[in-house]
Amino acid sequence: MIELGAVALVIAFATALFATGAALWGTRGDRRFVESSRRAVYALAGLLTICIVVVEVAFVNTDFSLKLAADYTSTTTPLFYRLVGMYSSQEGSLLLFAWVLSLATSLALRGTRDRHREIVPWATAVLAGLASFFTGLMLFEANPFARLDPAPAQGFGLEPLLRYPEMAMHPPLLYSGYVGFAIPFAFAIGALITRRLDASWLRSTGRFALIAWVFLGLGLIFGSRWSYSVLGWGGYWAWDPVENAALMPWLVGTAFLHSSIVQEKRGILRTWNVVLICATFSLALLGTFLVRSGALQSIHSFGASTVGAPLLGLIAVVVVGSTLLIVSRLDELRAVKRIESLASREAVFLVNNLLLVGLAAVVFWGTFFPLISEAATGQKASLAAPWFDRYAAPLGILLVLFTGIGPLLAWGRVSRAALKRLLLAPALLALLVALALLAFTDAGSKPLALLTFVCAAFALAGIVQEFARGAAARRSLVGGSYAAALGGMVVRNRRRYGGYIAHAGIAILFVAVAASSSFQSGAIVRLGRGQSAEVGGYRFTYTRPTVSVDQAEQRLALGSVVKVTQDGRPVTTLHPARLYYSTAAPSEGAALRGFFEGTVNSQIGRQTGVGRDLWTAMNPDLSRFEPFITGFDRRLDRLAAKLPANDPRVGAQLSSLEGMAINVVQRRYMADPPPAEFRINVFPFVVWLWIGAGVAAVGGLIAIWPAPEARRRRVSGLAAARLGRGSSVET
Repeated sequence: MIELGAVALVIAFATALFATGAALWGTRGDRRFVESSRRAVYALAGLLTICIVVVEVAFVNTDFSLKLAADYTSTTTPLFYRLVGMYSSQEGSLLLFAWVLSLATSLALRGTRDRHREIVPWATAVLAGLASFFTGLMLFEANPFARLDPAPAQGFGLEPLLRYPEMAMHPPLLYSGYVGFAIPFAFAIGALITRRLDASWLRSTGRFALIAWVFLGLGLIFGSRWSYSVLGWGGYWAWDPVENAALMPWLVGTAFLHSSIVQEKRGILRTWNVVLICATFSLALLGTFLVRSGALQSIHSFGASTVGAPLLGLIAVVVVGSTLLIVSRLDELRAVKRIESLASREAVFLVNNLLLVGLAAVVFWGTFFPLISEAATGQKASLAAPWFDRYAAPLGILLVLFTGIGPLLAWGRVSRAALKRLLLAPALLALLVALALLAFTDAGSKPLALLTFVCAAFALAGIVQEFARGAAARRSLVGGSYAAALGGMVVRNRRRYGGYIAHAGIAILFVAVAASSSFQSGAIVRLGRGQSAEVGGYRFTYTRPTVSVDQAEQRLALGSVVKVTQDGRPVTTLHPARLYYSTAAPSEGAALRGFFEGTVNSQIGRQTGVGRDLWTAMNPDLSRFEPFITGFDRRLDRLAAKLPANDPRVGAQLSSLEGMAINVVQRRYMADPPPAEFRINVFPFVVWLWIGAGVAAVGGLIAIWPAPEARRRRVSGLAAARLGRGSSVET
């Protein structure tokens, strides 16, 4: 079975090379080669699907003759995490990346098989070239089908930190986002080469860009949720280099989505669009590079590897090549039209683009400052979260404000009277919100948070106003109930109103970030059993210890029961714990210590509410157990040295002794629990971060789904193409 996957990977590499060459030859006008390259891409998707299936079968069946399975799964790993364990490795993640790329390319080429006769061959060559690069990278540098002979009896298992549903979803969503932006990038390159620089390539690839935006955004949110729920440091965003590397293409990709609408509607910002999509894809590749190069320290990275240099070379080719191509087409890219008025939708979209790109530039500088400082001074220095917050917060506030203004304005020009009429109600509501917050809360002590709340109120009011006006207009035309008019309005113009819903979700998300970061209460306290601490108006009391052992997971959990009260009234009970995973076998002389010096993780005690989250993590002080742990390991080591090393019965006996020692630790911990360090946080409104992200994703999905009229137009257009009408015209 493994041989089948290895052969399929070799053939996939050859097929990708053939698709690239055939597409390039097809640019000379021979449609037979264009068709051959398209079918080769379909074959590539099938071959990489075989590779995925082979690896998954090996993981599910715990076939440790496959090195990848031996390194990232075990017989005790739950089935779900065996299924997703493939892409926790560098080799598996590259295979997933190439597979998703082949599927997305197949869909894009099928959707444009009767259109863009000049652009498609070049776009195919770019996409097949990328597939050639990644399949070749696997074949020569990170082969997922490397074998072990003899196969070990047990695998290492999946890293415990990754055994969470959020982390199972995080990588494939990120990769799908990265790959999705490759489609409009490739068509932009084709449009530049062929000088077909109208908006037709944007219309054909816009849905891929929007899908990529949704997936990449969800990947970021799942990663934040994992950090908040698992890592135990007390937050959801740490400005980690790999986190930032995923955020940058999302920001620039958001700018591209807005800019592409302007070109479609007004025929301007053509240079912006090609620059933005090339930058977005370059940043997506940069994110892929950072995870695999070890250039910057991150909990999310694979560490140093042999694929970093080839990826850096690919980034250089993409950046230099696209830059030279754009510069050579500047005359054709200049639009005849100009922005007619600052009081217009396109002007606000341009401001939004500047803010998004500015925010991405801040993140880029802060992320790569360690490398910049090392190159300039010889010493590596990093910028902490306060630096990012200082510059990102004002840009984010302005972004929320202009996100609210944009949908209210019309294309072209808006009169002063119309502008006043459109902005009056949202502005009044925002003013009322500001007065209420100043009167009844301490928001005035946090000016940036207050501005965020006011701007978000303005944006949300403007969006509600647009929905209300649209529904009223439709109801006056077709009659029926208000709800029916509202639903029909959204169905008929899904892209517009889906976008409004996405804007509302982003505004809610910004409110949650501002509230949870500016008004959180937190403390790190040392508590013994029966002791309490006051945090954020709540009393947290360590009432009793808890302990559990999971033999299958080789995990020891030392925890606590924490009762939370407010003004003497019970609120909730939390159950934080410290999880210790064994990494040493008894014969290695550190059987018991292996639980405490191996992988350590936190089980967060958390209660989520509409208005606030109560969050706790703990770390017990185990110094009193040190003499017992050291003495037991020494005695067990001396005993193991006197017994046959390869006798299974000896191993079972040593494991039994280890279990008895763990039972002793459990009893001592329960009878006389040591004090523990508790990290306690009260986060206001943090749940609205996840709600806002969900609303934005739903809005994006609504915008992606074609309206009935669009589907009918596409079907009739394909029928016309097949009948030969307009076949010589580039659409």
